[in-house]
Amino acid sequence: MLLNILYFIVLINEILALITVFREERDIAATWAWLLVLSFLPMLGFLIYAFVGRKLPKKRLFRFQYKDNKLMYNILKEQGRIHNNPEKIRADEVSYSYRTLVKLFKTSDVTDLSRRNHVKVFTEGNHLFDCIISDIQNAKSSINIEFYTFYDDKIGHRVLNELVKKAKQGVKIHVIYDSWGSMGNKHHFFDPLREAGGFVEPFLHTHSAVMDFRLNFRDHRKIVVIDGKYGYIGGFNIGDQYLGRKKKFGNWRDTHLRISGSAVHHLQAQFILDWNVTDMEHKIDVKETKGFYFPKVYQEGSTNIQIVSSGPNSDLQQIKLGYIKMIQNAKNYCWIQSPYLIPDDSALDAIRTAAMSGVDIRIMVPCMPDHPFVYRATQYYAKQLSKYGVKIYFYQDGFIHAKTVLVDGKIASVGSANMDFRSFKLNFEINAFIYDEGLAEQLHSIYVNDIRNSKLMTFGDFEKQSRWLKFKQVFSRLFSPIL
Repeated sequence: MLLNILYFIVLINEILALITVFREERDIAATWAWLLVLSFLPMLGFLIYAFVGRKLPKKRLFRFQYKDNKLMYNILKEQGRIHNNPEKIRADEVSYSYRTLVKLFKTSDVTDLSRRNHVKVFTEGNHLFDCIISDIQNAKSSINIEFYTFYDDKIGHRVLNELVKKAKQGVKIHVIYDSWGSMGNKHHFFDPLREAGGFVEPFLHTHSAVMDFRLNFRDHRKIVVIDGKYGYIGGFNIGDQYLGRKKKFGNWRDTHLRISGSAVHHLQAQFILDWNVTDMEHKIDVKETKGFYFPKVYQEGSTNIQIVSSGPNSDLQQIKLGYIKMIQNAKNYCWIQSPYLIPDDSALDAIRTAAMSGVDIRIMVPCMPDHPFVYRATQYYAKQLSKYGVKIYFYQDGFIHAKTVLVDGKIASVGSANMDFRSFKLNFEINAFIYDEGLAEQLHSIYVNDIRNSKLMTFGDFEKQSRWLKFKQVFSRLFSPIL
């Protein structure tokens, strides 16, 4: 009798698993991964799926098709004509030689090339936030901030206090944060800023991470735009751990950019689009305020940039396509840094093909986990790629969180997107794709210095690992499409 009941429960569980997984369109790898979860974890699997597996409702997802998109594109085109400096620079030769990559982004993300920007690179949190806070203190008109993580800690309070001061001075302030990424931070943390006249909203109005029954589709972007003239993009979030203040991680190694030039307008445009779907009641009227948020900027730099966004509102996976195109274009080397290495088949094939073709492929990942399953899956893919001659470095001096791709000392990418399924398909991400030999060489030098603080892991080193560790890696890899 008990055996029959057990058979009945298993049968019902399998039927419900099939119905649950196939009622929403998804790729084959994710379908099989969810079937494994639902089949081998009866009841518990459905609870996990309720939080992590469900897709955004189509009506809600439609909001991210951006009714303002065409208007914003026209404004950026107009600004581009106003700011265009016909004088040729060295970066123009680089962007022309990689014109198929430029065309890819223009076609897939409708983003034009921004010329003659000035860029400063940050690899250490204290220096970065000193600069951000200095820019906030000098702001005259507007401050727009969007972060995955905005913690209630020392640096969080420091940034918040400066924003409150500027709001009281009449500066227009908008802040978007992700409730899951900022878990532990209470909604009322931002009350002083709201009371001072600033606007603050959690992404998609998920005020509580605990009550947010859809943990995927996070706002992983990191954007700061001040007065429409200065912008920040990269991997750092607002939190003490990003300044190396947490014993668990120790030194925090990340990469972030400060940009001045017309590329800032593309950061501004993305922020406004994100804000207008986050807070429909207090939308920024771009028609009425385009001169306010998109002032004339003087381009005196030497860097050409494309700001590229991707997210579950599009099936194109624009940033992933950019990564693959960069890897395919590499003739001498392609060096990658990512805290998570869980590539899908297309990215995996691109890396393997390049390595087997004699391109110097190097990938740097952390030596410690911040998510156990994700880290074991990262180790699995690192081992697989090492078979094909990819040099795998495990960073030893704390935790490396940088998301950079460098190719042949000419082009680079810095932003929020990791080399994994989640950044490719599930999160809202933003990257700067850079065409400039000088800046690419600077990032190359930073990478070389990071190698000095890293351990090279060969395929033989991976083979010496214990059977138990290898099992955890293989097991974690089964869930790669949903990690």
